[in-house]
Amino acid sequence: MTARILVVDDVQANVKLLEARLSAEYFDVVSATNGFDALEICAAGGIDIVLLDVMMPGMDGFEVCRRIKADPKNHHVPVIMVTALDQPEDRVKGLEAGADDFLTKPVSDIAITTRVKSLVRVKTLVDEMQTRAATGEELGFGEQLDLIVRQPVSNGRILIVDDRMSSFERIAGMLQNQHEVVIEPDPQQAVFNAAEGDYELVLISMSLKNFDGLRLCSQIRSLDRTRNLPILTIVDPNDDARLLRAIEMGVNDYVMRPIDKNELFARVRTQIRRKRYTDKLSDSFQHNMEMAVTDALTNLHNRRYMESHLKTLVANSSKSGKPLSLMIIDIDFFKAVNDTHGHDAGDDVLREFSNRLQRNIRGIDLACRFGGEEFVVVMPETDISLAYTVAERIRRVIADKTFLVNGGRLTQDITTSIGISGLRGINDTPENLLKRADEALYQAKNDGRNRVVADAA
Repeated sequence: MTARILVVDDVQANVKLLEARLSAEYFDVVSATNGFDALEICAAGGIDIVLLDVMMPGMDGFEVCRRIKADPKNHHVPVIMVTALDQPEDRVKGLEAGADDFLTKPVSDIAITTRVKSLVRVKTLVDEMQTRAATGEELGFGEQLDLIVRQPVSNGRILIVDDRMSSFERIAGMLQNQHEVVIEPDPQQAVFNAAEGDYELVLISMSLKNFDGLRLCSQIRSLDRTRNLPILTIVDPNDDARLLRAIEMGVNDYVMRPIDKNELFARVRTQIRRKRYTDKLSDSFQHNMEMAVTDALTNLHNRRYMESHLKTLVANSSKSGKPLSLMIIDIDFFKAVNDTHGHDAGDDVLREFSNRLQRNIRGIDLACRFGGEEFVVVMPETDISLAYTVAERIRRVIADKTFLVNGGRLTQDITTSIGISGLRGINDTPENLLKRADEALYQAKNDGRNRVVADAA
């Protein structure tokens, strides 16, 4: 795990000390001695984490942090505020300025190592998701993501795993006015609850009586459904070895006993906000993937997806020796629909045509809009005679019932022509399969349309 870390401190000795500690962990370190230089470095990009001193001339660390977080390009860059101030209200002030963490001087090696490694892991995940999702502006998610970053965090769904009543009642009492809190004293049941419940954060005590808290963290991290669920551990003082192990296995954050209410609340808020942000990024990525392979008008797969998937289906059929058939379907005289009733009517026909098509094929069949008024259906494990029967059913379903267009105000008779081909042995190709179906379709049109023609093997 490596990262590029910006150290900001007006005292050169402090900069050198942090540089030495971080370099020993193989981090790439750059430095600035004032807030203005720090903002310029951040604006240039490439920074993964900022270690920021609070007490600096000209612009204090709180203001620098606020400006970093106000920049849409950098609001996801973790900021750790480092200061000699040790009052709880000072820590909370830093976290409210947008800081992701707060370390008090003198900073122990264990504290800086655990905090930095935890935040590097989070930054890496967010960067990967942002890259996959492209830009928020392109996907229309930019404003939503910005809103998540800036809006107050409330109504978080939190699972507390603690088997000491005095402990979990106190923790729940701190949080339940702002969040939905569920307490689970049984660690084994907690794993099930975390997987089945729609939680945004799990708080785990490392002082469970009859169960290893580290093992519980590991079990939650190992499940697909909870792999990205934030975990915040409650750690006893001087339990450095277990804390380091927890961070290494993917725990997101921790608080030390005795628990300060404001610090706990701020750390919970940070984790829930980040969870909501990454969930939205994941949604935008999924949306992008669906848009890349789906025709927006008909909700069928598009030609790009069909051509890619057809290669796989042909290869599988060739290997297994099972049949595979393909049909190309063309709506007859579709141009006349657009010319007579307008393109909105044409869109109504395409949508209803797609609905009827999907209702009359199997779940394993692949239906795609090939382009314009042409559609392709790929039928695995289907010989050409069965494909012909299916094609005839589709043709009748299209022709026997008129189409409603322009909001149901008009009706339109629609027919379709269909060409079918079947896979010919292990040396056949997707291109040849499509070509033969297209030739059969051409024959169907020449023979008068509203008919099915199968390629002659």
